[in-house]
Amino acid sequence: MSDEDFAGKVALVTGAAGGMGRATAVAFAAAGARVTVADLAAEGGNETVRMIEDAGGEAQFLGTDVADARSVEDLVRGTVEAFGGLDCAVNGAAIELERERLADIEVEMFDKIIAVNLRSIFLCLKYELRQMLEQGRGGAIVNIASTNSFRPQPHQSAYTASKHGVLGMTRNAAIDYAPDGIRINAICPGAIDTPMLRAAIERRGRDPQDVADRLSVLGRFGDPSEIAKAALWLCSDASSFTVGHALAVDGGYLAR
Repeated sequence: MSDEDFAGKVALVTGAAGGMGRATAVAFAAAGARVTVADLAAEGGNETVRMIEDAGGEAQFLGTDVADARSVEDLVRGTVEAFGGLDCAVNGAAIELERERLADIEVEMFDKIIAVNLRSIFLCLKYELRQMLEQGRGGAIVNIASTNSFRPQPHQSAYTASKHGVLGMTRNAAIDYAPDGIRINAICPGAIDTPMLRAAIERRGRDPQDVADRLSVLGRFGDPSEIAKAALWLCSDASSFTVGHALAVDGGYLAR
């Protein structure tokens, strides 16, 4: 059995209606896991499930508001009821909506970004960890942070704050739960070619190639599958000594 063989495992992926989350859910299923696809967007989430099933995998969609405690608790419970447990989780649901400097951001906008990007990580960790502790067989959790966790972009104060928080929470939880055999790490994606990135570029009226050149030494955007591969590695036995790590998958952006 390969270190990245997830046969018999159960994985949960939030933000899986498209982009990096969809790629990660599909990759888990291709590696043998049964997968819960979680998102607010039912059409996209069900399409992810169809993609998995068409390829011979097993998945379910659960509509989830990751900023709501009851909804996240129901998500974990629904995963266990359907598949018998929880071994791996990738918490990737996020939004990026800003165009203004901090003084011009509406309070409601700030609260929404923090709720979806940071409160969600707290809630997902809370209920995923409870389930893994109850099972007593360990597990692996990956939180999706950002290169903004280290290097802010202009006009993204709330988003940057949320992603700094994701990284801090990841590291603290990793220390707390490593003795229980639960490894918690983060991925810090750079410019990944997703609908969210394309929308942000359009919103700011920028040229996509100029953005790719500025945010990657490779002169291209990353593919969602490249994040998926990193997530599976962090959830696999191949990374068994990796705890509390922030893995930058960014085309060299942070190195420049």
